[in-house]
Amino acid sequence: MADSTWWWLLAGALVGAELLTGTFYLLMLALGAAGGAIAAHLGLPLTGQIVVAAVLGAAAVAGWYLHSRRRPGDPSVRGLRSVNLDVGEVIQIEQWNADGTATVKYRGAAWTVIQRPGNAPAPGAYRVTELVGNRLLVEKA
Repeated sequence: MADSTWWWLLAGALVGAELLTGTFYLLMLALGAAGGAIAAHLGLPLTGQIVVAAVLGAAAVAGWYLHSRRRPGDPSVRGLRSVNLDVGEVIQIEQWNADGTATVKYRGAAWTVIQRPGNAPAPGAYRVTELVGNRLLVEKA
C-alpha cells in the first residue's frame, strides 16, 4: 500500500474515534494525518510526511486550545429563567448578617440569601439572579 493510503486510514480512524468519544482534539489530529497524506501525494519522503503531520496536528490542537480558552463559557443553567422560575423575582431584605448572608421568607419558606461579590450589604429590594445550591444569589434591584 502507498504511504498516502496509510495516512488516510489513520485520519479516518481518528475521525471515527472522535465520533465515539466526542473529543474534538482527535479531529485536530486527523487534520494532521490528512496533511501527512497530502505530503505523501506530493512525493515527500516518510520523514517529511511525519514532520508535516506532526506540525499541522500540533498547530491545530494548539490553535483550538487557545480559541476555546479565549471564548467565554456557556452561561450557568442556574441563572436561566426558563430553568428556574425564581430568577428575576424581587425579594425584600430587612438586614444582612455579619457573614454577608441574610435570611428571608420567600415562597413560604426561610431562604439564605447571598449577593454577588463586591457589593456592600444594605437593606432593600434585591433581584434573584441565580440559585447556588439552596441559596439565592441576588443583586440590587
